[in-house]
Amino acid sequence: MLQNSEIRKIYSELQKQLFYLIPEKWDRIYLYASVEEKMEGLETGELFFYYFPKGILKKNPVNVYEVPSKFSLNEEEYIKLVEKLYMEIKKIRQIFKQNKHRVWNSITIRIEGLKFEVEYNYENLSNLNYSNMDRHIIWKYNNLKLPQEAFSKSEQKIIKKYTNETIYFSPDIETYTESIYKNPVKKIVAYNREKTEPLYIQESKFQQIEEQAKSKFQEQRYTYKVRGKKKIRRLYEKENSKPKTYIEQIEEQRNAVKSQILKHM
Repeated sequence: MLQNSEIRKIYSELQKQLFYLIPEKWDRIYLYASVEEKMEGLETGELFFYYFPKGILKKNPVNVYEVPSKFSLNEEEYIKLVEKLYMEIKKIRQIFKQNKHRVWNSITIRIEGLKFEVEYNYENLSNLNYSNMDRHIIWKYNNLKLPQEAFSKSEQKIIKKYTNETIYFSPDIETYTESIYKNPVKKIVAYNREKTEPLYIQESKFQQIEEQAKSKFQEQRYTYKVRGKKKIRRLYEKENSKPKTYIEQIEEQRNAVKSQILKHM
């Protein structure tokens, strides 16, 4: 199986993007993506992933496409992030092509505990006697480890058929495993359960706020808590006191702006 520094770099990026997309604590993540080549080099496919929320009572997996409505997020902006994730996965397939390695048709990513696992599947999807929806059901059964009772009767028939067909042969797959990305990751998707509008925090936004704060430095005030009560304190002391340097003033203002942003996350 092809593995190099470029692919491992994409693995780390995929982990970070997945973490960004989940706005609550989670226990396990399972992702599926497929890429099919059509006429004139056209590539089509699909992507979906599920995560299991952290908690004793939270046993049901959450579908990525349920997240916007579940957390009152802007669906259009969220889907753009999902599409970005899919483009990263397609990069891996392109690297396989460039290195003249056998090219996979679908990929499964599992994140459990501290383990990051990638499974490449080389089966020709167009030759299988299953629709995209059928494959989705089979994939859920194989990876999410849900009981058969969690599926409808028609879905159970599909699962049974597939199970009977695969008794005597194994899928054409290769698997790669590594430790998950260990650095702490800040979520792109920030949210407030009491609000209906999502908040997307970006570095450029912080820089814009910081620049505005610098231009209005003379007028700025900040609040802080003393014994549980909010009080107002001016940034400048009396004129007869020793004035702060410009660098000290900017540093103090930067800390004040950061604290205001963190309060709303």
